Amino acid sequence: MPNDPLLQPFKLKHLTLRNRLMTTSHEPAYPEDGMPKGRYRSYHAERAKAGIALTMTAGSAAVAKDSPPVFNNILAYKDEVVPWMKQLVDECHDHGAAVMIQLTHLGRRTRWDKADWLPVMAPTLMREPAHRAFPKLIEDWDIARITSNFADAAERMKAAGVDGVEFESYGHLLSQFWSPMSNHLTNEYGGSLENRMRFSLEMLAAVRERVGPDFVLGVRYVADELSPAGYDKSEGIEISRRLKASGLIDFLNVTQGHIETDAGLTDNIPIMGMASAPHLNAAGEVRAVTRFPVFHATRIQDVATARYAIETGKVDMIGMTRAHMADPHIMRKILEKREHDIRPCVGANYCLDRIYQGAMALCIHNPSTGREETLPHDIPKASARKKIVVVGAGPAGLEAARVAAERGHEVVVFEAASKAGGQILLTAQSPRRREMMGIIDWRVAQCEAKGVTIHYNSWATAGTVSAETPDAVIIATGGLPNVETLEEGRDLVISAWDIISGDVKPGSNVLIYDDAGDHAGLQAAEVIAKAGGKVEIMTRDRSFAPEVMAMNLVPYMRELQKRDVTFTVTYLVEAVKRSGNHLLAVIGSDYGGITKEQFHDQIIVNYGTKPSDDLYFELKPLSANRGAVNHELLINGQPQQWTEGFQLYRIGDAVAARNTHAAIYEANRLVRTM
Repeated sequence: MPNDPLLQPFKLKHLTLRNRLMTTSHEPAYPEDGMPKGRYRSYHAERAKAGIALTMTAGSAAVAKDSPPVFNNILAYKDEVVPWMKQLVDECHDHGAAVMIQLTHLGRRTRWDKADWLPVMAPTLMREPAHRAFPKLIEDWDIARITSNFADAAERMKAAGVDGVEFESYGHLLSQFWSPMSNHLTNEYGGSLENRMRFSLEMLAAVRERVGPDFVLGVRYVADELSPAGYDKSEGIEISRRLKASGLIDFLNVTQGHIETDAGLTDNIPIMGMASAPHLNAAGEVRAVTRFPVFHATRIQDVATARYAIETGKVDMIGMTRAHMADPHIMRKILEKREHDIRPCVGANYCLDRIYQGAMALCIHNPSTGREETLPHDIPKASARKKIVVVGAGPAGLEAARVAAERGHEVVVFEAASKAGGQILLTAQSPRRREMMGIIDWRVAQCEAKGVTIHYNSWATAGTVSAETPDAVIIATGGLPNVETLEEGRDLVISAWDIISGDVKPGSNVLIYDDAGDHAGLQAAEVIAKAGGKVEIMTRDRSFAPEVMAMNLVPYMRELQKRDVTFTVTYLVEAVKRSGNHLLAVIGSDYGGITKEQFHDQIIVNYGTKPSDDLYFELKPLSANRGAVNHELLINGQPQQWTEGFQLYRIGDAVAARNTHAAIYEANRLVRTM
């Protein structure tokens, strides 16, 4: 038996899990028509075949029509879900992994204008701020019906062959009953803890009767809501005891916090710059008190922490959920003693933020996650070795170099700066966003291990590139700040980059005109505000920083609000003029009829980037393909058509201002067919 705590099997009832590593239930929003079809199945199977013990599917699979998903969840209230789940379960079982699913009723954590337009309901009339729906006060017939809905859904899952069901409590209907902040009933389901837990225990009893004594059941819940309005640790421990004492469940899946606001959700599921494993001790305390199987997952982003969690006896099974989105092969690499090769989760939270905006989950720097069917994680070897020259060592260039090296090609990279990173070097200037450098550091290490030659402090020219006699040249030179949104006064303003990099000292009365809505505008504002400057962020959009998304916005808001930063929406800066020692901003509106002026000592324009494409256009007439990309071949994962001479391509922001994921995805799918 291996000595590694993570490799010890764990017996849960009749079920033997082959090791201690799992992914907890999460909804990547991959279902098609509410069903876990090919994309969903491939996502979970990838992790199963890499050696994980347990893959939990379907965060928040809906058990009833009046629990409409607010993003693309599995619809467990439909009979047709059974064969689709069975396919997923069978494939994961073939790879040796157990499969569970999470069932829930969302209560007020949804909207009435989704799906069948049924009213939202809860044990309160108060809306949940995150989803804004005012609920009806739940009635006795609702409770009876929903109890039956849970039992029906659990029976479907048993028929599909899943190894167990977990019920989601916190933030959802079960915990809306448990929590004083959301249970305002005055009947037998409100008031005392016994009353507040009554519905959950009745539901669990109904499910247990339906699925029988041997089927694995558990609950995902918080041991402390960490809110003055919610229940505290002592009551959370008592909830844990009562769940165990009921004899209805087989494990507890423990975390902490509350999720009815963006800020609460971000504390519950921390992002970069926030504490690692913040709720692990709470889970350990529950296990010590209850002496009952405990699962846990919350920002366990590295193997060392996961190993510590098991070794110290804090939990029985440890989840690395977002980490497995970054690298689905963690267990394989542990078994092969290649932990240094694990692609790190940097906590960018691109995955979850996309879900909460109605899109499917994608990892910021693993483009294959969610695309397993069309963009496999393993890079195939090329049939013939080529010479590939890459210009630029930002995320796009390094990904191109890494994939080319994986293919077996000879790769040379030219980077004008003294180190790799591109725009991520700017991002990482903020202490709480330094983890973004993991995207670069991992790729540099991978390139070095595969023999890629990187020339730093090397300004590539057409002559430099041609001297390498390449088969293909990839221009990944990124972009530079663009201030061309102004009609007048472009020479009077600076960019957000100037502030973030430290090249320009922050002013004392600063206007940031944010016409891009990305991280750079808020990052510059944070630098200025911390330096003592007065800051106003202005945008022509209806909301500020729309590209930052909800959970990433939280740390910015906490910093900027306490420093009294002003946010102004629906106005645009048309021009900037010099007025003595001050700058005059001429302000208008897309809605018309407004012209006003205001004075500042510094005006910043954040308008994305313009491609740094001089070298591309210099090389274009010399190339065989004149820089052209066949989009159909690219989309379908087929190689570009090669002719005599070198092929020329550009990727990332050297094409147009986008984001890190777009740059890496573009590099990966282009180069993997070279």
